[in-house]
Amino acid sequence: MGPHPAVAAIRLAVRRVLHDILTDDEPATPRPAPRRTGPHTGGHRAGHERPSSPLVLVACSGGADSMALASALAFEAPKLGIRAGGVTVDHGLQPGSDARAGEVVLRLRELGLDPVESVAVRVGRTGGPEAAARDARYAALDAAADHHGAEAILLGHTRDDQAETVLLGLARGSGIRSLSGMAAVSGAGGRYRRPFLHLDRQTARKACMVQSLPVWDDPHNADPAYTRSRLRHEGLPALEKALGKGVVEALARTAQLSRDDADALDAWAVQAATAVRDATGLLECAKLYALPPAVRRRVLRSAAIEAGAPAGSLFARHIEEVDRLITGWRGQGAINLPGKVVAQRQGGRLVIRQG
Repeated sequence: MGPHPAVAAIRLAVRRVLHDILTDDEPATPRPAPRRTGPHTGGHRAGHERPSSPLVLVACSGGADSMALASALAFEAPKLGIRAGGVTVDHGLQPGSDARAGEVVLRLRELGLDPVESVAVRVGRTGGPEAAARDARYAALDAAADHHGAEAILLGHTRDDQAETVLLGLARGSGIRSLSGMAAVSGAGGRYRRPFLHLDRQTARKACMVQSLPVWDDPHNADPAYTRSRLRHEGLPALEKALGKGVVEALARTAQLSRDDADALDAWAVQAATAVRDATGLLECAKLYALPPAVRRRVLRSAAIEAGAPAGSLFARHIEEVDRLITGWRGQGAINLPGKVVAQRQGGRLVIRQG
């Protein structure tokens, strides 16, 4: 008899992603060879050659989603000649977090993953607690991938996580790119892969249960102080009560459709950005005005980022103000943008530079 349907589903999802990693037409961004200096939990010992088979890491918090992902990776990777390892990030936000991270390391090793390590991070305050924790986590994962020379890192985000991300983007009013949620492949060179975006959270939890995998439920996931927690336990259930079942699936579908549209508009904007510049490279207001608004605003956003505006601090309202220099010109003065970037109209040209 074959595996439980939940186990079969997560294994199939991981198998497809591993196959994609092996058969990508364009190789991922080259990774530096693992460092040989100093100890590193679970790393290669000094003097040993790096194995030729590719390494894929799983980011594991010890929760049901990432434990299910780790078990599937441990099962599928050897069949394809892939080495499988794991990383858990200790955010240090709760008492005993270091001990829990140590437990996760043991569980991953019991699954047969190698190398495995725990990385402690310091969470700042920029952007709020959730954003700061996320930034610290991804920085740690990037460092671990570079250290071990990993081809990819698997993340356990599910369809439910995708639905929550879409709703959060809708609440921010940040446009179609925000509604596109999380990409199945993201990061430099396609480093991050999300095999479970089409699977619901319950499937992952069921897979852990039937395999007797111990899981840890992060109390932050139930803490109403966090926006995503309120959305998960109050917002989505209220929507399903009002609109009926299928809201999560519909939101996940919306994410994919929005991503397709946003990708097409981004590609159009890249082409347009060259056509609307004069011989000196300045943006011509008349040519910008002729573009569709969605394309024009993308060109303006890219120009602001190129001038030094931090992408994470550049919001729709900033771009709208710059856009009015094109569409609602009344002789207004310069627009101040994040990163000490200034946008102003001069002689029919839009000048965006650091002030």
